[in-house]
Amino acid sequence: MRVVSISVNGLARAVENGFFDWLAEQDADVVCVQDHRMRAYEIEDRNLIPQGYEAYFIDGELNEHGGVGIYTRHFPKAIMYGFANEQADREGRFIQADFDKVSVASVLAPCALGREEEPIGEDDLTVLDHKDEFMDAFGVHMHKTLRKRRQFIFCANLQTAHHVTDASPLYHRMDFSGFLPHERAWLDRLFDEMGCIDAFREINKQGDQFTWWPEQVEGAKRAAGIRVDYQLLTPGIRKTIQDGWIDPSARFSDHAPVVMDYDIEIGF
Repeated sequence: MRVVSISVNGLARAVENGFFDWLAEQDADVVCVQDHRMRAYEIEDRNLIPQGYEAYFIDGELNEHGGVGIYTRHFPKAIMYGFANEQADREGRFIQADFDKVSVASVLAPCALGREEEPIGEDDLTVLDHKDEFMDAFGVHMHKTLRKRRQFIFCANLQTAHHVTDASPLYHRMDFSGFLPHERAWLDRLFDEMGCIDAFREINKQGDQFTWWPEQVEGAKRAAGIRVDYQLLTPGIRKTIQDGWIDPSARFSDHAPVVMDYDIEIGF
């Protein structure tokens, strides 16, 4: 089974920039999309579905919330829209497809980069507070999920890098959201305490393996990359990982796709 995760920064624009042309060469079984920035009904209305795939998408109350979706060649047994967190579900941050032997989810955390102290809402919250609240709620969901017998793959743009090898030196020197100590500590808990698996890092320990070059820090100009896009696994499928890579040449957004191959039969 091949799974692709990509944060597109607007699906319509990504398609115009060659997303479907790139996807046609990947032979992917499941494609998890984050940050599509449109109404879910428009995906079908505007024919933004690659040939041979079924599409399942959720949007937020505002397009700027991003929204997530899943393209799949295989009909799922069930689709779960949201993870029972009111705020996150209103913002369209989670969708899950259940197949016979595995569930695959697409997840998008709020981005606070460059807006850390900007007020949001009416409760004196900042954008960074909003992100932290989502991460806390998603952490609770992951803790429950990792205790289940069922196996899961979470394709997630968590807007946060883990280790120094996951971020260029610019992030080491400056207080950017995405590499703040408490954000990295959240990932410590996810991987070290809960036992979640970072699929890409299971097979690639090299530095400079980035998935995002943010415009906010002139990433493309200064090679200021950061790895914030993950495929997170339950421990029971750790040994099914066969191969995986990041494709930085596929620049239909300022994120690069993460492609992983698993020894899992997805069909029924």
